[in-house]
Amino acid sequence: MKQLGANWFIEGHIDFEHKKYILLSYLQEINSHFDNGRLYPNLADLIFHYNNLVDFKKNKSLLQQAFPQRLTQADIDAVKLTYQKIIMDDQSMQEIEQIITYALGKMDPAIKTGRDIYDFVESHVNIDPVGITPLMPYNGYFSLQNGRERTNRIYEYQITIFEGKDDKYRGINVAFVDAYEQSITNTPESIKLRLINRNKFMPNPAVYYVHSDITFPLEQTLLPVAKRSLVKYISNAA
Repeated sequence: MKQLGANWFIEGHIDFEHKKYILLSYLQEINSHFDNGRLYPNLADLIFHYNNLVDFKKNKSLLQQAFPQRLTQADIDAVKLTYQKIIMDDQSMQEIEQIITYALGKMDPAIKTGRDIYDFVESHVNIDPVGITPLMPYNGYFSLQNGRERTNRIYEYQITIFEGKDDKYRGINVAFVDAYEQSITNTPESIKLRLINRNKFMPNPAVYYVHSDITFPLEQTLLPVAKRSLVKYISNAA
């Protein structure tokens, strides 16, 4: 995936046409991935850059309101400071403003496309608990079936809770455990028994069968959406 630096819009030569070329090249690759149903890390990266531009624009405005003067000279011996009023943005800042406005306008529809794909994938992901679910289902296993593929993948998961500025957030860490061919004898229930026998430290682990009715790119789309869907499912159930 083509990388876009966090400060791409203010690094190097600040020229609208040059930055426009960099942005459009980046978005062309992002949209190409979306056209092929590949969401991650493309969507997350795109949202990061969008929020970065919004934050820069917001913080610049707040900075100018809080500090309407610019230090121009310091006389250390006399500890005197002189200030020059900021009447208007200089040429570079005007160019940056133009770049940011253009970039936000181009990124917005791309993000909408990515989110529409995410919602579509999520609507085709189903989650079923396997057997009795423990009271604290924040770590366990899930079996993932991708559309009509017969090979199911087993992952161990652990849901973590961390404090944000205004709320608590949940994240999930997963590790691949094994793969198996689903059959009459290899069912999610029989796989749960194998997992119990394999790991004696979890005598009754939470196990979920996560499956989609459409085949999606596994690593770039289905697995990331399945992880977030599982966090949502467990949080709502708990």
